[in-house]
Amino acid sequence: MKILIADDDPQILRALRITLTAVGHEVTTAEDGASAIRAAIGTRPELLLVDLGMPAPDGLDVIHAVRGWSSAPILVVSGRADAADKVEALDAGADDYVTKPFSIDELMARIRAVTRRIPRAEEAGPVVRLGRVTIDLAARSVTRGPAGSEHRQIRLTPTEWQVIDLLARHPGALVTRRTLLAEIWGTEHVEDTGYLRLYVSQLRKKLEEDPGAPRHLITEPGMGYRLEVDG
Repeated sequence: MKILIADDDPQILRALRITLTAVGHEVTTAEDGASAIRAAIGTRPELLLVDLGMPAPDGLDVIHAVRGWSSAPILVVSGRADAADKVEALDAGADDYVTKPFSIDELMARIRAVTRRIPRAEEAGPVVRLGRVTIDLAARSVTRGPAGSEHRQIRLTPTEWQVIDLLARHPGALVTRRTLLAEIWGTEHVEDTGYLRLYVSQLRKKLEEDPGAPRHLITEPGMGYRLEVDG
């Protein structure tokens, strides 16, 4: 797998390059945001590891820039442990967040988790409608617009796709939190409900007419979620 590591700490870059190359990955490194964006365009990585605290453009700018044209998983590796920083990075389009210092075992587990979420082209899926939103799971397309007019594309991250895919394949039915967490993050994360709440919140912002009073992405308190579709 082609991996781009963007971090202004040369020791982190060297350690991660050696570790990931040793297990068979093709690794490119960048020490600042500008070179990270150039490297992403030039190498088209299948996974990005991005530090937030790089010189301007910083890690958030890199995430925004890459998300303009790529759906490759982005794993933030940062010394910023504040919840607001995590939320900002995930809202920008990151798929997961690891706080420094971290163990190599944890990082490798997170890499395995985010790469499991990449949609496979051979998978087919239904078309579901949530009001003015149309979700085509086979084409991995989400659009918003009234019938008979040009629809606006809505971009989902790979993890958001995984959540909506699981819910859309069981329309109207309860999908438990444990099922969603195990399928998307792995069985070792079935208690990490904070991740799930965050991604459901992001999906509501993108798909619901009124995210504060959702009509389609419904919480069943203490149990899980269900997707109410139209038609």
